Amino acid sequence: MKLVCTQNSLSTSLSLVSRAVATRPTHPVLANVLLVANAETQQVSLSAFDLSLGIQTTFAATVEAEGKLTLPAKLLTDIVSRLPEGDITLESGSDEDLSFLTTLTCSSGRYQVRGMSAEEFPELPTVTDGESLHLPSEAMLDGLRGALFAASADETKQVLTGVHLTLAAEELEFAATDGHRLSVVQTTNVDDEGNRAKNSTAEDAEALDVTIPAKALQELAKMLERQTGSSVAVKLDRNQVVFEWVDQRLTSRLLEGQYPNYRQLIPRQFTHQTTVDRRLFLSSLERIAVLADQKNNIVKLSVDGTNQAMSLSVDAPDVGSGEETIPAQITGEDMAIAFNVKYLLDGLKALNTTEIQLQFNTPTSPAILTPLGGLKMTYLVMPVQVRS
Repeated sequence: MKLVCTQNSLSTSLSLVSRAVATRPTHPVLANVLLVANAETQQVSLSAFDLSLGIQTTFAATVEAEGKLTLPAKLLTDIVSRLPEGDITLESGSDEDLSFLTTLTCSSGRYQVRGMSAEEFPELPTVTDGESLHLPSEAMLDGLRGALFAASADETKQVLTGVHLTLAAEELEFAATDGHRLSVVQTTNVDDEGNRAKNSTAEDAEALDVTIPAKALQELAKMLERQTGSSVAVKLDRNQVVFEWVDQRLTSRLLEGQYPNYRQLIPRQFTHQTTVDRRLFLSSLERIAVLADQKNNIVKLSVDGTNQAMSLSVDAPDVGSGEETIPAQITGEDMAIAFNVKYLLDGLKALNTTEIQLQFNTPTSPAILTPLGGLKMTYLVMPVQVRS
């Protein structure tokens, strides 16, 4: 195999696929990336697969002799990222050479890296008989940004470590919860040309109802941020989902188990409603969180309907205390309610509108944060019970 490509193309592609390289490989080849050079298309594809998440990307190159092999992902990435800009020639011996010694030549010198046979590298999963649909990439990104942060990091609750995706007639719904908070985002599944992802029949409306690991979707979001304005092809069966667009592909296993019926957790009516400037609320919380972090991460919100103001306070014994007051539009009686400050901060960063609405009923029942205008998002947070 022999090819010539730019340092930037190879380095960018390696950085992208390396996110799917196994951190603790069960087999040595899983610590490698698969490199396939195609003389007919004059393209090179790079793949990484940890047996759960797979990423593949393709870039243009001058392929003088095609072939395939695997090379150590971290070593290759560390070398290529430090090479000077310009062309790199990558050349390996014949398949009979069992050392798979590969030479990288650039303007400043040359490096040699030992690889492994491509035959040992597991194939990325494909979906042939499952559902297939196209979704707008912007809608996918909006949903992922609004939901991913609320997924659980506790591996003992496997199904909660993912994001649940549901496709309705003209809507995509993303939901994530860790048991203490819940984020639900609805985005359109109609693309720029007005085409729906699927027809709005009952059968098709249930075509997408799956839970995908948050880790895979975090990588998908990073990849889609570079691909604005295009649609994403989604193929899935009972075990796998495959996302494909332009020259990139991401595969992931699906999480097993019944996702909680989260819709029934969201209250329909509220006795208290507070509207505040999101940036003002966020900056006040960030300041007061400095003290909250010293003790138990709890911040108390007190709504004052007479003065149309909301106070944020922290009392950290043996450390100190703090209080800030911001203007607010309040309906309902005066009341105090406490939260984990991190949960509020995460939600306010994701809501991303000028004003947000905070609704609740009692100091111990779920509170809901929603943006005014913009993204259709519901963020539920369970309050913390504190002694007054």
